[in-house]
Amino acid sequence: MNQQQDQLEALHEIRNIMDRSSRFISLSGLSGVFAGLSALIGAAVVKWYFSQHNINYYNDMASNFSRENVLFVLAIAVGVLVLAFGTATYFTARNARKKNQRTWDNQSKRLLVNLAIPLAAGGVFCAVLLYHGILYLVAPAMLVFYGLALLNGSKYTLGDIRYLGIIQIILGLVASVFVSYGLMLWTLGFGILHIVYGALVYFKYER
Repeated sequence: MNQQQDQLEALHEIRNIMDRSSRFISLSGLSGVFAGLSALIGAAVVKWYFSQHNINYYNDMASNFSRENVLFVLAIAVGVLVLAFGTATYFTARNARKKNQRTWDNQSKRLLVNLAIPLAAGGVFCAVLLYHGILYLVAPAMLVFYGLALLNGSKYTLGDIRYLGIIQIILGLVASVFVSYGLMLWTLGFGILHIVYGALVYFKYER
């Protein structure tokens, strides 16, 4: 009986080693929390801007959204992206140091490549939507392509990220139908869900 138990423990340890060698497991939950906070701040600024200029999200984006307004929203989106990426890099590097692991290795490279392909395709698609003036579908497209990126990258990091990706895709599809709720669903997906996911990952793997 003891011998069988030892064999099972040995197999379990081998499986853990193989899993660590094929996945980037240093992704920090705190990076998700701060990415969500960045998105909430960005959404709040956009909402304030719309209220100051009497902009109706759906009606104005579907018909007459000025170039200045587009540039402002794009600037906020870029700011959110930079802040989220910066905090993600910091907390992930810190988590990797705690686990005596390298931040930049074959696993992290595979993760970034698999995240980058859907994200790049989504960025081009959103640019095409902007070019054709279909502004109200930009937020749904961002959610869908981001969800696809998470789903694609989940094979190379924590499996929990897969569920976040699926929910983002669902939110994006819902937002593409109920376009007047696009900003609200974007805030839910990139803000609230990131905070919830990040907190769950932090308490599950890092505490």
